[in-house]
Amino acid sequence: MNILLLSAGRRNLLVRYFKEHLSKRGGDIFAADCSPMAAALYEADNSFIVPPYGDPDYMDVIIRICKENKVRAILSVIDPELSLLAEHSDRLKAAGIFPLVSGKEAVEICFDKYLLHQFLLENGFRSIPSFISLEEVEEKLSREELQFPLFLKPRKGSASIGLAKVENLAQLRMAFMKEQDMMIQTFVADQEWGVDAYVDFLSKKVIHIFPKKKMLMRSGETDKAIGVKEQELMNVCQEVVLKLGLVGPIDIDCFETKDGFVVAEINPRFGGGYPLAYNSGANFIEALLANLDGDTNVPAVGSFKEGVQMFKYVDAVFIDEEGLLK
Repeated sequence: MNILLLSAGRRNLLVRYFKEHLSKRGGDIFAADCSPMAAALYEADNSFIVPPYGDPDYMDVIIRICKENKVRAILSVIDPELSLLAEHSDRLKAAGIFPLVSGKEAVEICFDKYLLHQFLLENGFRSIPSFISLEEVEEKLSREELQFPLFLKPRKGSASIGLAKVENLAQLRMAFMKEQDMMIQTFVADQEWGVDAYVDFLSKKVIHIFPKKKMLMRSGETDKAIGVKEQELMNVCQEVVLKLGLVGPIDIDCFETKDGFVVAEINPRFGGGYPLAYNSGANFIEALLANLDGDTNVPAVGSFKEGVQMFKYVDAVFIDEEGLLK
C-alpha cells in the first residue's frame, strides 16, 4: 500500500511515522510539493515536484502520479487543499485513489471560520463572539456591548497568516479594510488547548481524542505542549466532530474560559502538534491504514499516556545542487 502526502512542506515527522508503518506492509510514503525546498520531500520514499494546488492542471498531475506509482490513498496537511480533494472525491475514487478527507460540506464549514462559528451556535455549542460587519462592531462598541482589544482574522486563512490584535477604532478600521473577507472576534486571553481526534472512515465512530495543553505557539503551530486527559474537553470535541460528520484525522483549537471550553477552529487534517499525540499512544496512522485495509477500529478514546510533553526544535535538510529535486 502506497500513500501520497500532498503539500508536504515541513511535515518530516509525519512522513517518518507513515514510513515506519507502511514499510511493515511493504508500502511506501510518497510526498509532493510545489517547492523543491520542502524539507519533508527528502524524508519520503519517493517525492515529486508538482504545480501549486490552484493550478488548473494540478489534479490531472496528481492522478497521473498516483496511477504510475500505485498510490492507494492521498492526503493533504494544508486547509485550502482539503476543499479541492473533497470537491474531486468522486473522480479520485473512480481512478482507484482514496482521498483521506471529510465530505465537502463539512470541509467548507471548517475552512470558513464564520460558517463554523454559526454552525457551533446553531447546534448548541459555545463559540467566540464573531462578526463580519464592521458597522455592526462599531455599533456594539458605541453601546459598550464590545470592548477593545479585538481580534481580526481572515475567514478562510491558515497558518496564522493575517491575524491582528487591535486596541482602538483607528486600528480596527485600518486592519479590517486592508484585507478582504475578514472576521472580527472578541479577544480571548484564556488558556489555549489543542485536540487531535480520529474518526473512523468506515464506522464513523470516534476512535481517538487527544487533548494537549499548549504552553507555546510559534507561527500558528504548537511548539510546546503536554498531553492531559481533560474529560470535559474530550466530551465537547467528540460531540462537535460527530455533529459535523467529520472523518479521519482532525485538529481542533480550543480555549478554556470561565464558562467552559470553547471551540475556536477546526482543521479536518493532521495538525502540526500531532507528534505529541502519536508519542503518547494515540496512533492515528495505524487507524488510518486499518481503514484502508477495510477494517474498522475499536474506539480507544482516552487510552493514551498522560503527561508526555513535547518541545519542538529546529532541524534542517542539506542538499547540494545535484540533489535538489526538479
